[in-house]
Amino acid sequence: MKNKSNIRSIAAASVSALMFVCLFLSPLTAQQIKKAEKTSVLLKNATLHTVSRGNINGDLLIHNGMIADMGTGLVADGGTEVIDCTGKHVYPGFIDGGSRIGLAEIGSVSVTNDYNELGDFVPHMKALTAVNPNSVAIPVTRVNGVTTVFAKPGGNTFPGTGALIDLFGYTPDQMSCGSERVVMQYPSTGRRGRWDRRSEEDLKKEKDKALKNIDQIYESAMQYARIDSTARSQNKSWATNNPQMEALMPVIRGSQPLFVEANSYDDINSLLDWLANKKIKIVLMGAAEGWRVADRIAKAGIPVITGPVLSIPRRDNDRYDAIYTNASKMVKAGVKVAIRTDDAENTRNLPFHAAFAATYGLGVDEALKAITLTPAEIFGVQDKYGSLDKGKVANLFIANGDPFEMKTRIEKLYIRGWNIPLESRQTLLYDEFLQRSPGASGK
Repeated sequence: MKNKSNIRSIAAASVSALMFVCLFLSPLTAQQIKKAEKTSVLLKNATLHTVSRGNINGDLLIHNGMIADMGTGLVADGGTEVIDCTGKHVYPGFIDGGSRIGLAEIGSVSVTNDYNELGDFVPHMKALTAVNPNSVAIPVTRVNGVTTVFAKPGGNTFPGTGALIDLFGYTPDQMSCGSERVVMQYPSTGRRGRWDRRSEEDLKKEKDKALKNIDQIYESAMQYARIDSTARSQNKSWATNNPQMEALMPVIRGSQPLFVEANSYDDINSLLDWLANKKIKIVLMGAAEGWRVADRIAKAGIPVITGPVLSIPRRDNDRYDAIYTNASKMVKAGVKVAIRTDDAENTRNLPFHAAFAATYGLGVDEALKAITLTPAEIFGVQDKYGSLDKGKVANLFIANGDPFEMKTRIEKLYIRGWNIPLESRQTLLYDEFLQRSPGASGK
């Protein structure tokens, strides 16, 4: 009886708590959340920032999720909405080359984060399967013009396979852009900070051990590829159940680059040395000190996805703007550079990362390219994304000015031709408390 009484008390308390939460939240949840609409629309008299062909004053037609036509004097049919964009600017949707959005919600609550799998060698673990289409950070991010991100795993040496996704859809498959890439964390070969008291001998031992590990993985993958190729050439099947090695086959066979994270001068140099006798293509991610070894990166023909740009110098004796100028110095050396936030909820700040890079030597045009066409090229989707061109996916937005300026407002957003409402938890909270009823005085 005592147990039953306790159960009833707990149940009653739970119901009361639930009612309180519902009553407290009712003003917010009662608001109607707008739905995205698939539409045909003609944008008239806009400044079209094509990225691929400079700026054009003209019209752009969105139909069936694609940019159906561009030019001047375009005429809409009866079922097409016409928007006068005189004085407005149209840009391709921004692409973040490395983010945890959709994989992480609250940093301090581990159960809401799904970007770090257990194990040192799990390249077959796909980030796409873990993406949460209902992440509250996604609408917050879209309103700043970020339409596409590379959702990347993190963790140990081979943490998994990242996925390029559009920030709209009810399932991960609906969001997929069809580009997935294996990620590798190159072993850090130096001290991790002032607190790191390891001796030089210990540092060397750990470096040698880590390099031996990735060498063994590479050799095993090469051997697996040879066996598989032989079996295929002889039309023979061979019993295998090795998803890790299967995940590496596109890299080993050269159809996809390996995305390798390395940031310090020593680590980047060590990576380039390691690649010297390897027949694989890579994309360098992070590259926080890429400017120190930019000529060597350029000579190797390795593209870079760098960021975050809004960060502090890695060394006490670096200039305050060392990170801000990193992208421009690499570009001047001949490196193809894209920009990322390497964040989750603050992926929305991607245009401001690019803005800082633009201000510190990269220039506006190159900075815009670094978050549009360049990442599209690096991910192999330049035929569909990254610029305003006929036949490409209609990921674009209308703004009243330069999106690198914080005062600029985005007025319309389209992802795959869908008219995306510019709503998020932040806009809803703003609307709710802008004119409170009852007011602050309680009247």
